[in-house]
Amino acid sequence: MTIRRRRFTQTQSLEERLTDEAKSLREEAKTLPPCAKKETLLRKARHDEVTAHLTEWLTSPGLKPPV
Repeated sequence: MTIRRRRFTQTQSLEERLTDEAKSLREEAKTLPPCAKKETLLRKARHDEVTAHLTEWLTSPGLKPPV
């Protein structure tokens, strides 16, 4: 018996999903007082934004260096 993997098609691109996650993390961080959790959320949001930008750059035609 083989185990079948669940497969599904994403409705949004990776860049859109990362951008949405970054926005929600920043919104959550706004509600918190200055603390370690807030810094962690902001760091994760920045990481998602950078990843989205790099993915967009890597998949672009011509592969021009980032500006």
